[in-house]
Amino acid sequence: MKVIGAGFGRTGTASLKAALERLGFGPCYHMSAVIAEPRRVRQWLDIGEGRAGSGAPDWDEVFAGYRSALDWPASSYWRELAGHYPDAKVVLTVRDPERWYDSVASTIFARALAERRRLPLRRRIVRWLVKRRSPDFALYPRMARATVMDRVFGGRIDDRDHVLDVFDRHIAEVRATIPEGRLLVFDVAEGWEPLCAFLGVPVPDEPFPQSNERAAWHRKRPRRLARLVLRGR
Repeated sequence: MKVIGAGFGRTGTASLKAALERLGFGPCYHMSAVIAEPRRVRQWLDIGEGRAGSGAPDWDEVFAGYRSALDWPASSYWRELAGHYPDAKVVLTVRDPERWYDSVASTIFARALAERRRLPLRRRIVRWLVKRRSPDFALYPRMARATVMDRVFGGRIDDRDHVLDVFDRHIAEVRATIPEGRLLVFDVAEGWEPLCAFLGVPVPDEPFPQSNERAAWHRKRPRRLARLVLRGR
């Protein structure tokens, strides 16, 4: 593991993933890897609910084949990963807190809050089919609660002030914990230069990757559910 992402989801992690892979620090582990391989959902659920075996989780097994890791659920464990991989550099992605909240509230949190309500019949049928076709993926809401909603936000994702306070405190905590020289506080809008200088690699002669994570989330998740139902993955 060469790079550990300590930033929350929706802070430009998809763009940074593409950038790291372009710079030779890939494959990069991201929530998209968990969604693409449902077995990883159960793996993270065991970690989140304390069933990862005696002692610490086997991080080498979780991230086997990956050279970097970003986004939730990995970033929920940034402190543990920074300790387990002492030679890895840490990138803390940040963005304007209000804009970040609007993004996360309309995607990840909206889905989590919907899980607490009684779903329409059509959605309940889809959930039943997904559970039959992919029992591991059906555990995704429970995994997200254990590793993100409860672990990071104490279950209070419907409390805007609390969520924003957690966001600010998290940034301060990472800054205070990771020593200067090992940590880059990075807004993806800054582009290649600070990232490449931090990692000691040349600046590519191409634009920095840009991913609209909110739009991608809304676009990809229904397709993923459809594939699970139709193909039985």
